[in-house]
Amino acid sequence: MKLLHTSDIHLGRQFSGIPLEEDHAVVLDQIVEAVKASDVDVLIIAGDVFDRASPPQSAVRQFNGFLQRVKNETDAAVAMIAGNHDSGDRIDLSAIAADRSRWLIRGAISADETPLLLSDEHGPVAISALPFAYEYAARECFESEAINTPEDVLRSQVEAARAQVPEGARWIIVAHAFVTGGSVSESERSLTRVGGIETVNAAVFEGAHYVALGHLHRPQSVGAQHIRYSGSPLAFGFDEVDAQKSMSLVEIDAAGKVSVEVLQFLPIRRPRILRGKHSELLISDPSSDFVRAVLTDDTPVIDGMKRLREVFPNVCDLRYARDERPLEKKSADGSAVSAIEPADVVSNFLTEVGIVAISEAEQAVVSNSIRRLQLKEDAE
Repeated sequence: MKLLHTSDIHLGRQFSGIPLEEDHAVVLDQIVEAVKASDVDVLIIAGDVFDRASPPQSAVRQFNGFLQRVKNETDAAVAMIAGNHDSGDRIDLSAIAADRSRWLIRGAISADETPLLLSDEHGPVAISALPFAYEYAARECFESEAINTPEDVLRSQVEAARAQVPEGARWIIVAHAFVTGGSVSESERSLTRVGGIETVNAAVFEGAHYVALGHLHRPQSVGAQHIRYSGSPLAFGFDEVDAQKSMSLVEIDAAGKVSVEVLQFLPIRRPRILRGKHSELLISDPSSDFVRAVLTDDTPVIDGMKRLREVFPNVCDLRYARDERPLEKKSADGSAVSAIEPADVVSNFLTEVGIVAISEAEQAVVSNSIRRLQLKEDAE
């Protein structure tokens, strides 16, 4: 049986204030074409379909059109769950017109973890789709006050699902979690409150033949080859400049052993970091990619960003190489220690408490406010 595993589409998201609707349209089309070209039996979407619980209507229409194409143009079954960015109720709405014998769409947590049962020439395959849920919702669902961490939530879901897997069936789990050992990106939102234990041990999935994970944006296996993140189709930050985005084509044999083929996405725009003098960048080849310019000029350039946009219309950020050197303070013993920029502390805090990373304009407001305070302090 062939599975196509993807996740973390984040429809409605922007890249530094630049809409990604066209970029998303291209990768959604590539998913449909991959399902058809590889004769996929099951399309798996492991959460974070949308970027926020109340996405723009354009994102909802775009996703509904994508599902309609999957239904009309392919014979693939679908297993899809809500992630931490999604509204479970909204994801459940997608199941209203679905073929219940072929599609399993789960938004809200439930103690009834009935799997989607499919079969091939080797016998039955059970797919358990476990939507993301916070601890308070899981306590109510499973009537247990002992659920205090994301691992407790997932363990309860897995055990409920395990009880309904037919004997001898190959078992696939779809989940949205941070499994211990995974490699993170800047654009992922924490799955728990500040100070909470966010990670889940891979041992929770014992007995599953393949675990299709969402949440981490880099494609990777964690703990074992069969426990895998597909990663996001698009890069959402400059920390992913060198990341190759992909979906995972998974084939499961008669014994439940899996093989994974990586199918690369071909996005129309990528994040790039360009370094050099302003005059050098102005004579570079034009590009519509998302650009961070790091200038090596010794003095500030007048209208630097405006002039760069003539070559790079999607330049998002302009920095100076001289400012990349960390501030230094002296420790008690007189040795130098590095210090984090105050504006970065504010940005990191807002991200930790569950607020989407602040925009470039908001970052500038924070930086300017801190600079005014520093100037006032120096004057006194």
